[in-house]
Amino acid sequence: MLILRRKKNESLLIGENIRITVIECAGDGVRLAIDAPKQISILREELSEAEQSNKTALAPDFDSVLALQSLLKQKSQSGTEG
Repeated sequence: MLILRRKKNESLLIGENIRITVIECAGDGVRLAIDAPKQISILREELSEAEQSNKTALAPDFDSVLALQSLLKQKSQSGTEG
């Protein structure tokens, strides 16, 4: 991990085409300006973590799918008998 100290209006470069500039320093945070190509996704970390949690919650685990298939098959077979 690289740790840098920057002052207001100072920048840092990542690669050749990403520039991060400190716009404002306040007691409760820092405002940054990020200049990067449009194809590069820039997300706050908490939004990225929430997105991953949502994807995990939406994806059923394999055992649950198999159990549901088994129940539906049993119900289908019992409905055709009789």
